[in-house]
Amino acid sequence: MNKAQKVLVEQISAPLVPIAKDVKIQVEFNPRHVSAYRLIGHEDRVLAKEDFNDDTKDAGVIGAGHAVTALYELVPAGVPTAGRGVDPLKYQKVGKPLPTAADSNEVATVKTRGKEPDKDLSVLSEFTVEEAEEKFSNASGDFKFAAAVAAFGMALRDSPDKGDANLFRALEWAREGEWPDRHGCRQEFIHLIQRAVALSS
Repeated sequence: MNKAQKVLVEQISAPLVPIAKDVKIQVEFNPRHVSAYRLIGHEDRVLAKEDFNDDTKDAGVIGAGHAVTALYELVPAGVPTAGRGVDPLKYQKVGKPLPTAADSNEVATVKTRGKEPDKDLSVLSEFTVEEAEEKFSNASGDFKFAAAVAAFGMALRDSPDKGDANLFRALEWAREGEWPDRHGCRQEFIHLIQRAVALSS
């Protein structure tokens, strides 16, 4: 009954009450703090950077009561990255001085664009993310649960990018982010991981 209520009532009706359309998100990382990054998931939703300001490009709709979560894997500046590397560029100078804005504790700038349901021009919003020396163990339950979902997906696919993520870590993080949500979705996800762990042993 909970699943039917969630799918047939909330998920179907939410797009009928949009609060924003053609919503786009653009993240710029500060090279002083981040040497490389990778978006986890959402590969089929990536747009060219030129499309961010183009109001003729279709994008996602945010319905009433909905939220969007994006996770990035970051490599801190100064930490070597795995890979084969590339040849030096011929027409661009590598290592040119960074702008003064990079000399701050800002790790990233996040920009969003979205249109009101009855408008054709988007509105730009921008905010910065500053460096914080917080450990993952002190993260919120919601953040740990989101990390558990990402780890579970990469572990199931045996993704080459999974690092030390596995089913057991996903289960641990999901339990730390468990709380009695309205339709029991978090508990259902934890049971799903438990079944995957049982099948893998």
